[in-house]
Amino acid sequence: MNHPNLRRRAALLAGAALITTALVAPPGSATPGTDAPTSSSRFTFAPGRYVVTLADKPLATYQGGVTGLKATKPAAGRKVEVNSTSGKAYRAYLTGKHAQVAAAVGAKVDQNYSTTLNGFAASLTAKQVNQLAKTAGVVSVVPDQLHVALDDRNPTDFLKLSGQSGVWNKLGGKATAGQGVVVGVVDTGIWPESASLSGPALGTEPASSTDPYRPYLSGSTTVMQKADGGTFTGSCQTGEDFTADLCNTKLISAKYFGEGWLSLVPPERRADYESPRDGEGHGTHTATTAAGRADVDVQLGGRDLGTVTGVAPAAKIAVYKALWSGKTAQDTGGFTSDIVAAIDQAVADGVDVINYSVGSTIESPATDPIQLAFLSAASAGVFVSAAGGNSGPDASTLDNTSPWVTTVGATTVAPWNGTVVLGNGQKYSGVSTTVSSPTGSKPFVNGAAVKKDGVSDADALICLANTLDPAKTAGKIVACDRGISARVDKSTEVQRAGGVAMVLLNLFDQDVVGDSHVVPTVHLNTPGALSVKSYATQAGATAELVPGNQTTTTTPYPQMADFSSRGPSLSSNGNLLKPDLAAPGVNVLAAVAPPTNGGQSYAFLSGTSMAAPHVAGLAALYLSKHPDWSPMAVKSALMTTAGNVLTATGAVNTNPFDAGAGEVQPSKMLDPGLVYDSGDTDWLGYLEGTGVKTGTGVPAINPSDYNAPSISVGQLLGTQTITRRVTAVTPGLYRATVSVPGMKAVVTPSILSFSKAGETKTFTVKLTLDTGNSGTSTNGWLTWQGAGKTVRSPIVVVPTSVLAPAAVSGSGVSGSASFTATVGKPGVPIRSYGVVSAPLVPGAVPAGAADADLPDYPVTVTSQTKAVQWNIKTVDPAGSIWLVLYKVVNGQMQLLSFVGDGSNQASASVPAPTPGVWGVLAITLSNPPGASTTEYTMQTNVVTASSGNSLKVTPPVAPAAFKPFQVTASWSGLPTDRRSTGFVEFPNRAGTVVTIN
Repeated sequence: MNHPNLRRRAALLAGAALITTALVAPPGSATPGTDAPTSSSRFTFAPGRYVVTLADKPLATYQGGVTGLKATKPAAGRKVEVNSTSGKAYRAYLTGKHAQVAAAVGAKVDQNYSTTLNGFAASLTAKQVNQLAKTAGVVSVVPDQLHVALDDRNPTDFLKLSGQSGVWNKLGGKATAGQGVVVGVVDTGIWPESASLSGPALGTEPASSTDPYRPYLSGSTTVMQKADGGTFTGSCQTGEDFTADLCNTKLISAKYFGEGWLSLVPPERRADYESPRDGEGHGTHTATTAAGRADVDVQLGGRDLGTVTGVAPAAKIAVYKALWSGKTAQDTGGFTSDIVAAIDQAVADGVDVINYSVGSTIESPATDPIQLAFLSAASAGVFVSAAGGNSGPDASTLDNTSPWVTTVGATTVAPWNGTVVLGNGQKYSGVSTTVSSPTGSKPFVNGAAVKKDGVSDADALICLANTLDPAKTAGKIVACDRGISARVDKSTEVQRAGGVAMVLLNLFDQDVVGDSHVVPTVHLNTPGALSVKSYATQAGATAELVPGNQTTTTTPYPQMADFSSRGPSLSSNGNLLKPDLAAPGVNVLAAVAPPTNGGQSYAFLSGTSMAAPHVAGLAALYLSKHPDWSPMAVKSALMTTAGNVLTATGAVNTNPFDAGAGEVQPSKMLDPGLVYDSGDTDWLGYLEGTGVKTGTGVPAINPSDYNAPSISVGQLLGTQTITRRVTAVTPGLYRATVSVPGMKAVVTPSILSFSKAGETKTFTVKLTLDTGNSGTSTNGWLTWQGAGKTVRSPIVVVPTSVLAPAAVSGSGVSGSASFTATVGKPGVPIRSYGVVSAPLVPGAVPAGAADADLPDYPVTVTSQTKAVQWNIKTVDPAGSIWLVLYKVVNGQMQLLSFVGDGSNQASASVPAPTPGVWGVLAITLSNPPGASTTEYTMQTNVVTASSGNSLKVTPPVAPAAFKPFQVTASWSGLPTDRRSTGFVEFPNRAGTVVTIN
């Protein structure tokens, strides 16, 4: 059985253990793009660069209150005027306070922020950090961390933007789709020579009534009147290989923000331009996906790929480079201080939409400076589309989960296919963007068969650099296993050795990607990949690669990309559903920077980075038609009109933690019927409800009551009533239907009547645990239908019949353990099972053991199983041991958690497990001194309904609902040389594991 990502997770585990003992580390020292933890400065005050946030409101949200300084928060539908008299005066007030606060601790301000965040960046000693953290008026002092860019075949066709009945035509055609709107892109910069960014030069004549949104130059400033009645003012900042005339009427502004990065990464470690020019290609790809010019012909590797068009082709692009390329991964990314500066400037310039395809290695809290900057941006009327992350399919791997941000997951579109035709007549279809004509039948081998002398089979099978022998490889098609090295590096090695084509093989179920390989390549997934891998070992094997899908098997779409990060959001404790929605993010063709993309001007890239700009472009289309709409109204329209995402079998994917409300459907988004709107008071109330003291006087709300177009309850005890309000876009009579399996759900009132557009009404949804399993999430839909519209919202709930600890412990031959419980229904029974004291079984595992060689302890769980507990302890007290808890899902091992703290023992417990195969793997990161392996004893205690009742529990029934009471479990006659396990059971399969000795 495969153990996907186990080594990667073991590295994370080791890092997590290290971080608790590290004394200091420079901020942002974790390697971008890896699973290394962020700086230990989260736990200690390390000297370095910090972002300091102050309590006064920034310009975007300041509503007055300082004597002599007028409010600067813009009116609804307008953008913040930073250059107004009041804006300049309030900015001076804020920056003056920045200097005072810094000077009070002997520090100097490096960068000021005043538009979306009131704060500054500064290099601080540990003592200064400590002093500032205790200073009145200082909200937070956060290390300046490094953030990294997240990495129908034509998405715009698949999304039904094109065609006679497409969205573009409904908005007047491509020439007007998105007009009057500016999309700001915070990313790695821009390659201005791209054909997708071409346009007439900027002139000096102001816009006219016949062309009201045409940008023009006023001196060195780009000026553009916008659809919302506001004015965008930007500039084309000069720098390395970048002159002001590179901007035009499509790319109207380009600026760079690198004070933090440039100060910490010396010139000899840089691989970028000190200018807005894109040194990587990521920013060019996201910008042109969102708002690239219409109908640009693209050829890639000699293959005609047709035309590409940005989602909002008439929108303008403003670039804010804040991410940078170093010569190593450790030096690549963008620091918090630079990203906040970029967001600050984008809002000050007057953008309507921000695309943010950037993420952290852990979920950013809502109080992170970047998230707070986005709060002020949203308050100023700016729609923010952010990538959800590329750490899927594991649960709770999202970033950018604040309620004022639209968090986007990635889905597939119709794949670019190629087929591998084997010499035995079998055909296997996969993804390919490089097979433009048949290769003809060629000898077919794996890397091990054509390796250089002295190279291991393992390295050759994955086609690592300089592993293949040209004398053996020339003229052959090579099968290369996926893993370790970059996918495109494998085809580069095949080309170097004279191979004519490559078949890239997934060894377990993963996504398949249409990379721009240097030789014709087809990427295959399991199970076909395993059959092809086996065939390649046969003597005389041959193969041919041909374009398209030559098999009878088709791939359902849209599916969630394997890499797309999943919910639930940890920062909201599961009380806010994230991601919000999903959009195409696999094999997206758009412009890139040629020098870092093999000389190609366009490339297929995959990631939530590619999904987010699709949503940014859709928001631009929306704001062009409805310029007075709030960002959250637009978000609601996108979510409540979203469609289903599918599984690999073609069935509907019912997990809202994958795709949120579902796949965006632009053909329906412009006519949503009702919207769930929200603004400053909602966001501040949400923050207060999560325990953040905003100091604004806004009362706290239950986070589940935040007016999102979805409903999420991270822990529902018995029953809970959720409140929502909707605003009519189309008046009429709307009737609610609701269904959540295992729950009783009631909407009150269930009929809403709206007499006019803009009218707002409130309703409640009461959810009560019925037959659902306690502690297991369940999900369904709330749908309003009326006036010819369907308004659909996902619901996800984790119900519980009791609030009680998952585990308690005690000791002794006889004894007891007590704990506090709270139930949601009075008079429910409390039962006990066990005790079980299984024998100790000896075992051993060496450090560095291959995944397949790790000792495995599976248990087949039935409906009668109450709890399972695994206990492991090394023979040598100096040993270190961990357990990897898993469950088998669809024949694949789904890793759930690492258990242990680096000591010589670990224990994993599963209360009320669902039927199926559960188990643990034993793993060690280091053997005891002088030993070649780690010896241990393992105990597996399985508590079932027939395990007896030597464990006694009082009381036998719960005395009252919603009132804490004491539960006591007692035992006698137990062995003391090993652990014993029992289980106290509450209704709906909830319960507490009791560990003794």
